[in-house]
Amino acid sequence: MNTDLRWNRKQFLHYLIWTYAAGGILQIIASIFSNSGNTLVFTILLTLTMYTPFLGVVMAKIPLRGMGWKPKFRGNLRYIAAAMWLPAAFHILGAVLYFGLFPDRLDFTGKYLESIAGAEGMAEMTAQGLTVPMVLGMLFVTSMTYAPLINMFFALGEEVGWRGAMQPMLNDRFGRRVGRIFGGVIWGAWHWPVMLLAGYEYGKEYFGAPLLGMAAFCLFTIAAGTLIDALYEKSHCIWLPALAHGAVNGFALETMILDPAYTDQMIFGPHPIGLISMIPALLVAGYIIWKKGNN
Repeated sequence: MNTDLRWNRKQFLHYLIWTYAAGGILQIIASIFSNSGNTLVFTILLTLTMYTPFLGVVMAKIPLRGMGWKPKFRGNLRYIAAAMWLPAAFHILGAVLYFGLFPDRLDFTGKYLESIAGAEGMAEMTAQGLTVPMVLGMLFVTSMTYAPLINMFFALGEEVGWRGAMQPMLNDRFGRRVGRIFGGVIWGAWHWPVMLLAGYEYGKEYFGAPLLGMAAFCLFTIAAGTLIDALYEKSHCIWLPALAHGAVNGFALETMILDPAYTDQMIFGPHPIGLISMIPALLVAGYIIWKKGNN
């Protein structure tokens, strides 16, 4: 962690302007392709968007040194394990809570997989001897092994900005307690263009749309940002936030067992960005924010 980085209003504003402007433009263009049905270009543009916080750091001339670029294994093994597997634990806990409240929405027959792969894809899967439990098992193994490591390199583009530059400045100016809340809101609001225009994360037609989704996502990013920043503070290595961010993005098993009839209600769960399924992460983040305070 860059302990030498201090609040600099000019640099911070320049960082936000570049990050939001570049990210917003790419999200708008990506949304146009999404709405026209071109999911491939949409995905590519959203991936590029992940590097705009890095761009913001460079354009604001915030020093990259001191962020902890050298991988540190000695003394950090428990934090590496936490970065890689704690996100999955929160995914699972949130899904258990959600499906515990709505057991009728739990589906192991592969309806959600079919809604994604289509009838032909499911037929091909069956022809290869794959059953739905086998596919779910493979997805679980992937999410717990190499998916976080691959996603880490994409998430690094965001984490250099959010945790490497923005969060130390906010913590220095407002203290960790308020700084992490502000940081979570800034991180979440950065996603709003694609959420509004393309229905990213929650869709376009759900209870309370679009304001509830915008607020809910900021609650999630406050919780996730607090947990990731705490890992960064302990490890002093920028790769750890990137690994944790990659693990968050790499686990989607709970949506695979959701009855697709309820996908328009994902504002509530089972993915941890849902208002119900984010409760475990919110509780832990709340403990860190309020009990640990500015220590």
